[in-house]
Amino acid sequence: MSSLNDISVSVNKVDNEEKMAGKALYVNDIHLDGALYAKTYRSPIACGEIRSITLPELPEGYFNVDYHDVPAQNGVHMIKDDWPVFAEKTVQYYGEPLGLIVGPDKATVLALVKQIKMDFLEQKPIFDDREVMVHYHYEKGDPRKVFLTADRIIEYRYETGYQEQAYLEPQGMIGYPDGDKVVLIGSIQCPYYVKNAVIKVLGCKPEQVRVIQPVVGGAFGGKEEFPSVLGAQVACAIKKTGKPVRLIYEREEDVEVTTKRHPSVINLKAALAENGTILGIASDIKLNGGAFQGLSNVVLSRSMIATTGAYTIDHIDCTGEVYKTNTVPTGAFRGFGAPQIFFAVEMFLNHIAKNIGVDPLEYKLRHLAKQGDHTSTSGTFREPILMRQMLDKVLKTSDYSAKMQLYNHPNSHRGLGVSLFFHGCGFTGSGEATIIKAQVQLEKTASDQVLIHIAAVDMGQGAKTTMCKVVADTIGIPMEKVHFPYPDTDQVPDSGPTVASRTMMIVGNLVKKAAARIKKEWIPGNRNVVREHYEQPDWISWDEFKFKGDAYPAYSWGIDVVEVSVNPITHQVTIEEEWSIYDLGKAIDERIILGQAEGGMTQGLAYGYLENMKIENGRVRQRNLTDYIVPTSQDICKYHTELVDNPSVSGPYGAKGAGETTLIGAAPAVAMAIENAIKRRVTKIPVTPESILELIEHGNR
Repeated sequence: MSSLNDISVSVNKVDNEEKMAGKALYVNDIHLDGALYAKTYRSPIACGEIRSITLPELPEGYFNVDYHDVPAQNGVHMIKDDWPVFAEKTVQYYGEPLGLIVGPDKATVLALVKQIKMDFLEQKPIFDDREVMVHYHYEKGDPRKVFLTADRIIEYRYETGYQEQAYLEPQGMIGYPDGDKVVLIGSIQCPYYVKNAVIKVLGCKPEQVRVIQPVVGGAFGGKEEFPSVLGAQVACAIKKTGKPVRLIYEREEDVEVTTKRHPSVINLKAALAENGTILGIASDIKLNGGAFQGLSNVVLSRSMIATTGAYTIDHIDCTGEVYKTNTVPTGAFRGFGAPQIFFAVEMFLNHIAKNIGVDPLEYKLRHLAKQGDHTSTSGTFREPILMRQMLDKVLKTSDYSAKMQLYNHPNSHRGLGVSLFFHGCGFTGSGEATIIKAQVQLEKTASDQVLIHIAAVDMGQGAKTTMCKVVADTIGIPMEKVHFPYPDTDQVPDSGPTVASRTMMIVGNLVKKAAARIKKEWIPGNRNVVREHYEQPDWISWDEFKFKGDAYPAYSWGIDVVEVSVNPITHQVTIEEEWSIYDLGKAIDERIILGQAEGGMTQGLAYGYLENMKIENGRVRQRNLTDYIVPTSQDICKYHTELVDNPSVSGPYGAKGAGETTLIGAAPAVAMAIENAIKRRVTKIPVTPESILELIEHGNR
C-alpha cells in the first residue's frame, strides 16, 4: 500500500478525460426510448386570478399536465412548501408554471403551447416591501444602552441587486416509469431534496422515487431548490402519460424563471465611543424573496449571523425580513446571504472611518475578530484567526501603501479596495445534527476496489477527485483503486445537500472516518461495507429562535485587494490586478482550490461592478447572456492567490469550506476600489458606468 506524500499536492481530476474528450453525458445527452418532450406554459402576468385556460385540440399521443394531475400535495417541499407545482386559481409572478404540454414531437409541442389561450383577472402586483414573509430579530449585549449613551451615531443604507448563476448547463430533468417507481435524472445539486419533494407531490412511498445525478455543468446554488420544482413536474407528467418525459430549459427560459440571488436593502447604524470605536451596531436587513418563500428564511439567517462581518462588536441589535413580491422567486446562490451583508459591513466601516477622519484599514484592524472573541451570536471563535498575518502578506504583495499614496489625487482615476471576510462552514447551528443527519457508505469490493457511496454532487468543483484522494490516502492505496460513482438515491445514503461549504468538511470527514475503518478491517479479497453518520461536537450549542450560540463549527477567512481604473469619459471600470489570501484550513488539492478561488473571485467581482439585472413590471429585462453581461477573459485580470495552512479539527486533514468563501469579499473590494478612484461614496452594487456617472454628478464625496 502507498500513500500520497502531501494531500495538498495536485493530481489530475478523475473526470478530466471524459470531459475533455466530450464523453461526459449531461442530462440533455441522455436519450430514453419513446421519451416525450415537455414544454411549460406560463403566466403572462405578474399577479391575478386565473379565469380560464383554453387548450387547442391535442393530437393523439399529446397530453396536458396541470394541477389536476398532481396526485397529492400541490406544493414543492422546501421549508414552507408554499411553491406550487402548477398554479391553481391564482398566479404570483410572471412566468409561473400553469402546466406542461407533453408529446412525441418537439416542434408540435412548441406549436401547441403557442395556441393556448388564457384569461386572467389581473391584479395590481406588489413590488415593494409591504408584505413580510419572514421576520427575525436578535440581540447581543445591551444595544439599547450603548445607543443611548454613545458619543456619536452614524448610519448608512446599502443596496445590492439580483445576480444570475449563469451556469454552463441550463436546468433540465428527464425521467421514466419503472413499474410503480418514478426514476428521475437531472442537473441537480441535491438528489435527496428532489426525492423528498417528489414523494410528497406523488403521495407515494420513499422506495417509489429514485433520483440519479449525471454529469452537472455548474450550479452555484441555482440547482439546489429549483430542480425539486422540475422533478415534481416531470414526475406528474410520467404518472399521467406512463412514458418517459424530458423537460430541458433553453437559456432564455432558464434566466427568466429560475431563482436568483436575493436583492437586499441593508440599513446599518453604529454607536461610537468618543475615540471612534464602535460600541454597538443596529442592522436592518431586508431581502426580496420574490413570490414564494423557498429557502429565503435560511438565506436571511445567514445574512443576520454575519451582521458584524469579520469584526467583534459587543452590542448588536439585528432585525431581518424577507418580503414577498410578485417577481420570480429568489433562492440559493453561492455565499447564501453572506455576500449581501459583507458588502454592506465592509463599506460601512470604510465610510465610518472616512467620516471620522481615520484610515479605513487601521479602523478595521481596531475591530478585527481574534481567537477567543464572541461571535455576533455569542458563540466563540475557538480556532486561531490568522487575519493580521494574512493582511501583512497581501498588503506587501500588492504594494498597497505606496499605491494608495500614488493614487490619492483628483486626476488619478485609479483606486484600491481591501475587504476582510469569513464564511461559516456547514449548515447553520444544529442543522447538521437535527435536519440533515448525514450518512456515508464505503464499500470495499472482493477485487479490493473501494466505492464511495454518498449523495454529494460534483458540479464542477472537483468533489469526485478530492473525495477519492481522501480515501486513497487514508487507506494507503492508489487512487486508481478508489471510485466515486455519480449519486443514485437507490444506491447511496443521504449525506445531505451539496451546499453550505459543507461537502469536504462535513461529508469528507465522515468519508475519512469510514476509510479508516475500511483500512483497519481490510482483508484482501473480502467484501466489506462501512457506514458513518454525523455526530455533532459536544461544544456546539445553538438556539435557532434566539440566534444564540455557535452558528458554525468552523470558519474560513479571506482578504481581497482589488485595483481598478475608471475611464474618466466612459466611466468604464477596468480590473487592473487582484490579490487574495485565504485560510481554508488545509487544501485537499491545491489546484482545485485555486480554481475555486479564481472562479469565486470572478463571480464576486462581477456581482460588484458588472452583472446588472432589473425587473420591469414583474418581468426580468435581461433574459439572455447577451443582455445580462457576465465576465469574459477580457474582463478579468491577473490574479495573485495565496493559501495559508490553518487546519481545523472539524474537517479531514484540517480542511474547511472553500467554495463560497472565495466569492464573498470580491464585491466590497471592487466597490471600495471604485469609490477610491472616483472620490465618491459607493453604497450600491453593481457599480455600473451609469451609476458612476450619477455619483460623479450628484454623489457624496
